[in-house]
Amino acid sequence: MNRDLIGSLAWGGGIVVLALAATFARGQGYIDHETTTRIVICATGLMIAWFGNRMPKQFSPSAAARRVTRVGGWSMALSGLVYAGLWAFAPMDVAVVAGCGVIAAGVAVTIGYCLSQRAKAAWSPQPGSRRVAHSA
Repeated sequence: MNRDLIGSLAWGGGIVVLALAATFARGQGYIDHETTTRIVICATGLMIAWFGNRMPKQFSPSAAARRVTRVGGWSMALSGLVYAGLWAFAPMDVAVVAGCGVIAAGVAVTIGYCLSQRAKAAWSPQPGSRRVAHSA
């Protein structure tokens, strides 16, 4: 089995086990509903940070693709950590709004950088090609 697939399945299984354990603890009266929600969603934020950390380690065929995965990895890792921190410590209404905003910002940074690299590649001449000036 692929190492990345094993890690992904471990995260998925871990979150399911964590959710079941938190639900059991809530049923026993050890924690309340809000704490159960915070535990599971905080773990989801840590999973996003883990995937962001893994992004730059993936094979990329070109230097531009490596730059994109590096920026995307940083933005997703940082946004995942902030998301997890918000769900762990912020008031519930702030965690929902700011947490979603942080994840959206991480995705927007990644997409924006991809588009800027694409535009940059479209304007730069390819190796071995010549630009010919057309006259009227």
